[in-house]
Amino acid sequence: MLTVQRAYHAYLDEMNLITILIPAEMQGDGKRTFYLLDGETRTELKCERIETIENRVKIQCRFDPSVKPFGKLYEICDDLNRKTDLQMGAVIRTDLFDDYFYYGENDLGAVCGEKSTVLKVWAPTATEVKVKLLFPDVNKIETMPMTLGEKGIWSIKLQGNFDSVFYTYLVCVNLIWNEAVDPYAKAVSINGEYGVITELKKTAVLRKKPQPFEKLTDAIIYEAHIRDFSIHPDSGIKQKGKYAAFNEKETKTAGGLSSGLSYLQELGVTHLELLPFNDFEGVDEQDTSAEYNWGYNPLHFNAPEGSYSAKPDDPAERIRELKSAIQSIHESGIRVIMDVVYNHVYIRETSSFEKIVQGYYFRHDHNGLPSDGTGVGNDIASERKMARKFIVDSVSYWLSEYDVDGFRFDLMGILDVETMNEVHAACMRIKPDLLILGEGWDLNTPLAYEKKAIIANAGKMPGISFFNDQFRDVIKGSTFNLYDKGFIFGHTSNPDLLARVMTGSIAHFSSPAQSINYVESHDNHTLWDKMEVSNPHEAHEDRRMRQKLAAGMVILAQGIPFFHSGQEFYRTKKGVENSYKSPDDINQLDWNEREKYAEDVKYVKHLIALRKSHGAFRFAASDEISRHYRVLKNDGGVYAYALMDVKDYGPWRHIAVIHCSHRNGAVIPLPAGGEWEIASSPLMNKDHHDQKADSQITANEIGTLVLFQK
Repeated sequence: MLTVQRAYHAYLDEMNLITILIPAEMQGDGKRTFYLLDGETRTELKCERIETIENRVKIQCRFDPSVKPFGKLYEICDDLNRKTDLQMGAVIRTDLFDDYFYYGENDLGAVCGEKSTVLKVWAPTATEVKVKLLFPDVNKIETMPMTLGEKGIWSIKLQGNFDSVFYTYLVCVNLIWNEAVDPYAKAVSINGEYGVITELKKTAVLRKKPQPFEKLTDAIIYEAHIRDFSIHPDSGIKQKGKYAAFNEKETKTAGGLSSGLSYLQELGVTHLELLPFNDFEGVDEQDTSAEYNWGYNPLHFNAPEGSYSAKPDDPAERIRELKSAIQSIHESGIRVIMDVVYNHVYIRETSSFEKIVQGYYFRHDHNGLPSDGTGVGNDIASERKMARKFIVDSVSYWLSEYDVDGFRFDLMGILDVETMNEVHAACMRIKPDLLILGEGWDLNTPLAYEKKAIIANAGKMPGISFFNDQFRDVIKGSTFNLYDKGFIFGHTSNPDLLARVMTGSIAHFSSPAQSINYVESHDNHTLWDKMEVSNPHEAHEDRRMRQKLAAGMVILAQGIPFFHSGQEFYRTKKGVENSYKSPDDINQLDWNEREKYAEDVKYVKHLIALRKSHGAFRFAASDEISRHYRVLKNDGGVYAYALMDVKDYGPWRHIAVIHCSHRNGAVIPLPAGGEWEIASSPLMNKDHHDQKADSQITANEIGTLVLFQK
C-alpha cells in the first residue's frame, strides 16, 4: 500500500462534520479559516470546536448537510491556501451514512450473459473504481473505468461474451489504490487470487428432491468434514477428500460393510451438515496433501472451495462438482446443511471488504480499534445495513443456486438478532422447510447484549435453533474440563437441569426445535478421547456403554439430535483437542473402526429408527411436551420418564424411557398399570416383543431402556 504525504489531515467523521488535525505550529497565534473545495467551488466551513492535543490542534467544522462529499476527490484548504484531501473517517460507521448509501437491489457482483456482462460493486467512499480483466487464454490484461451511480454503486457493462474471464476491482479510497476480488464473486481462480466471470446456467445439474420433511424436530443431523469423510485408505471411496466422493454409491469398507454416502443412508440420518465449503484459506489448492484445515478461514463467501475439487483450476467445474454432490446426497434421501462463517474474515486488512470500503464491515471498540470477539482479529459488523445485506444475499444465493437445505452459523453470537431474523425470513421465502442453527455463545464484541444472536435472546429468534451447551455439559460434563463428569458417568448433581434439557429446554426456548442436542462436535475433544483421560482405569467395554448411553439420550431427548461423524463408532483424534489444522491421520474418519464396532453402529441405527417410528419422541410444540411428558425418576444415576397418551402420534399409547448410568439395579415404577413391552435395551439391537414388564422394571445395565404399551 502506498503512503500519501500530507501536511495536515482532514476526515469526514459525520455526514456534515469534518475533523481537521493540524500541527500546533500551523495554527500560529491566529484562528485559521478552512474551506471545502469541490473543484473550483469553495465553501467556508463553520468552526464548531477547537481542541489542543499534545503537539496538534483538532478543529471540528460543520458544512451544509445538502452537500454530499463522496464519489470524487474533495479537498480542504485554509486561508493561506494550504490544501489536503478530505479522507473518509468515522462517517462510515454512522447511521446516516448507512441509511443514505443502503442499496436494496439484488444485482451486485458479476451478472454474466451470452452477449454481455454487468459488474456492480458497492464502494461509496471511493473516488475512482476500475475493473481489471485478465483473459487467461491469451494472457492479456485490460483495465476499464467504472461509472458511479446512486447509493455508492460503481458499474460497467461489458459487451460480448466474458464467460471464464478473470477479474478484480481497483478501488481508490483516500488517494490509495487497492486491488480486491469482488466480495460477491461466484467463482474464483485457484487459491482465490481472482474472481471469475461465470455464466451460471452452464453449471446447472439435474435437481433431486430429498425425502419429505414435515417439521424441524424430524431432523437428525450428522456433522462431517468433506475431506475427513472419505480420505481414509479403507473408505472404499475412489475420489478421496473430494466433492465427488458423495457421487459414489454402494461403497464398501475392506470388510464389505457400507461406507460413505451409503452408510449415512443406512444409518438413517436426515441431514448431513458439512463443515465450510465456501472458498477458504489454509490449504494450497494446487497441493492439497501438504496442508489440512477445517475451513473456518473464509476467503470468498460465495464461491466453492477448490481443495475439494478434482479440477481446482477450472472455476466452473468446481461449481458443477459441488452441485452434483449435493444432488447425489439428495438422491439418497438426505438433506445438506452448509456450515457458514459470516462472523469474521481470514485477515481483515487484506480482505475485499476492508480494501473496498475501509472500516465499514468490521466492528470497532470505543478506542476505534477493531474488536476481536471471535478471537481471530476481527468481528463482522452485521448490524450495518450493507454487511447485513451481504449475509442475507449470500445465504439466499447458496440456497437458490446450490439447493442446500439449511445453514449452521459458526459463532452466531457475534451476529445480531435482526440479521438472523432477516436471514430466516429470506430463506423461508425460497425453501420453507429449511433448518437454520448456530452457536449462540455470548462473545466479547461491542454489540448491545439484547441485540446479540445468543441463546439468551432465543425468544427473539423463534425460527433459529441453537447448539444446547447445557445439554452437552449436563450429559457428559464440561467440554472445557476433561475431568468434569456428567450424567453418563453417574454424576447427577443438578437433576432439575437434567430434566430441563431432556424436555427440549422449553423453559427457555420458544419450541423444542430450538434445541440442538449434542455431546460432541468437530470442536474440542471427542467424547471417547475425554473418557480416555477422565476414566482411564475403566474397562473399555464400560466406556463403550457410556458412549452408547450418551447416544440414547441425544437421540431420544425432545429437540433435534446432532451427531459428530464417527461418534457412533467411538471416533478418536488421538487426544488432540483442537484439530483444525492437524494432519489426516488425526482427523480422518477411520472406516476400520466402523467395521470393528459394527454392532454398536447397528444399535445407534436402531435408536434412530425408534425415534422416527413415533412422533412422541419429536414433539414440535412446547405444549405437547408439557401435556404428555412425565418424569418417573430423576436421582441416583437414573433419569426415567413416560410419554403418556400419545397414540395420536404413533403406534403406541404410552412410552417409558429409562437412562441408567450404573449397574446397581435401580427399580423404576411404571405408570398406567398393565403390561409393558420392551422395545429397546442396552444389550439389544432390535425390537424384542417377547420381554415384558408390569408395574415396575429394574435397570441393571449402563444404557437406555425403552418400553411401550400398545
